[in-house]
Amino acid sequence: MKVGIPKEIKNNENRVGMTPGGVYELVKNNHEVFIQTTAGDNSGFSDEAYVNAGATILNTIEEVYQVAEMIVKVKEPIEKEYDLIKKDQIVFTYFHFASSEALTKAMIKSKAICIAYETVEDKDGGLPLLTPMSEVAGRMSIQQGAKYLEKPVKGRGLLLGGVPGVSPGKVLILGAGIVGMQAAKMASGLGAQVTILDIDMKRLRYANDVLPNNCVTEFSNEYNIRTNVKTHDLIIGGVLLKGKKAPNLITRDMLKTMKPGAVIVDVAVDQGGCVETTKPTTHEDPIYIIDDVVHYSVANMPGAVPYTSTLALTNVTTSYALKIANMGWEKALASDEGLKKGLNISKGEVIYKEIIETFDWV
Repeated sequence: MKVGIPKEIKNNENRVGMTPGGVYELVKNNHEVFIQTTAGDNSGFSDEAYVNAGATILNTIEEVYQVAEMIVKVKEPIEKEYDLIKKDQIVFTYFHFASSEALTKAMIKSKAICIAYETVEDKDGGLPLLTPMSEVAGRMSIQQGAKYLEKPVKGRGLLLGGVPGVSPGKVLILGAGIVGMQAAKMASGLGAQVTILDIDMKRLRYANDVLPNNCVTEFSNEYNIRTNVKTHDLIIGGVLLKGKKAPNLITRDMLKTMKPGAVIVDVAVDQGGCVETTKPTTHEDPIYIIDDVVHYSVANMPGAVPYTSTLALTNVTTSYALKIANMGWEKALASDEGLKKGLNISKGEVIYKEIIETFDWV
């Protein structure tokens, strides 16, 4: 199979769809890999490294899309890529369709085969291709939140970990999934007081068992959320519903009850955000302020640490890309129920029912 890896063109998206190591595995299995020149530069992987792995370098994104039977990338296609995607072409990437009706309609129109990283499941119902980026984003959320609590960037002027004689900051985490647990580890490691909320008592019991004593768990309901937002300095949105838009757990009216200069980092922005006032931002212009609350909602947070992120992503995507390339997408999906759940749109038809439900299509 001819596999294409274009350069990512979303704002400040520095990751690349595959490392030279991943390319080597495809080439070893007699597939051809075409990568756009400099696609890996910002992740620390040179054209020379890809050539040494067996790839062919192409000069333009148009050439990559034209030659490839399967496109492997990181982020969803943006508007200028829509017309480059061909009928029956396999596009293997993060799509997050629930957050964009325009993207969904464009992919329906393209009649491509859209296999979404974020809905591929393993035997236990986990999300193996989303997990590494959730781990990165969860850890980064505390890094970014701690930075934007600083006064020069309009935060409260608070050191998250405190110092002897001064209480540490308080972090509220919505969701005890991958993002939430990684955020809790980072925040507790800094010495912050952490409260983690979820509706799944199994997750809360697990969190209670493995997290240190400066982390406490509470059941998530509107009353507890309204109570906690008043007293916490940094709020992390880590809620995920597979393939669906995230629920608005923090509403606009709650902002007025929060501390001036408090920070919200909404990691759920890719799925529409779990804060009513969330709107996607970029690494170039990452924050905005509403009711004296700093909002950080960069839609591709792991793109800021592309070396780590690209390696972590390729570690989990390569085996699936290889299966699709070796068997063809139809046989690959038929042989793997978890991979089959990654099929969101096929030849103009929406396959993943949660997308239909999100947009109220019948």
